[in-house]
Amino acid sequence: MTSPSRPVSFDAPFEGDLQADLDLALRLADAADAASMSRFDAADLDVAVKPDASHVTEADLATERELRRVLAAERPADGVFGEEYGTSGDSARQWIIDPIDGTANYLKGIPMWTTLIALAIDGVPRVGVASQPALGRRWWAAKGLGAWTNTPDGGVAPLAVSAVSTLAEASVSFQSIRQWDDAGQLDAVIRLSRAVWRDRGYGDAWPYMLLAEGRLEFVAEFGVKEYDIAALVPIITEAGGRFTSFAGRDSLSERSSLATNGVLHTKFLDLLHAKTEAPA
Repeated sequence: MTSPSRPVSFDAPFEGDLQADLDLALRLADAADAASMSRFDAADLDVAVKPDASHVTEADLATERELRRVLAAERPADGVFGEEYGTSGDSARQWIIDPIDGTANYLKGIPMWTTLIALAIDGVPRVGVASQPALGRRWWAAKGLGAWTNTPDGGVAPLAVSAVSTLAEASVSFQSIRQWDDAGQLDAVIRLSRAVWRDRGYGDAWPYMLLAEGRLEFVAEFGVKEYDIAALVPIITEAGGRFTSFAGRDSLSERSSLATNGVLHTKFLDLLHAKTEAPA
């Protein structure tokens, strides 16, 4: 169980120095990139189906093993929670990792997949890295240290969410119609699409990074696990946005997510949870 039973606030103050942990998270991303790219688009890639009917590749397993190897050497007292090998250790400091978020894209040779690395302290994600090596992109943040991304010229640029303040001007990503339908929220996503300027289903971690860059105002999805979203929280919040569950609570364990530019968060929640009148 990675999420604490007591309520937490993703904006809770933190007094410690996270620079060394962020530096380690970036080195972890380097190691993960090397492991995952070594088998990307390989004709003989080994792929299996897990009990939950999702796919796992040899690269998912190898990448998580490499991350765990580095963590065992550099942070042996910290806990680890990964998608492929579960939970190890019992500590207030827990690394939460998804070796390849977007395995369906990875196994098809589509470059839109991401390694997600987070450090949660007392259940609150404080450090996050999202790395897309097939596209040469990376985003990272830590509480109090800002949110950043790499640039085409090899530099670094700060991240900042947009200042869009009306739903009619907002651009949103909702992942997929089927996902919302399965969650019983088809009416909500239709209301959303009718209220905003532009709606798309970009998928997986990338739209959250577009939000942090100020290119979208809203991203939401269902069926997410802690390792799908933990790394995204500090990146979004340090960029000035807000991250909650679909119900509006700061939680990694509610199996839903809703991220916005902050200014529109309450308006999006009100829209999505609006009661529709029954037909006469």
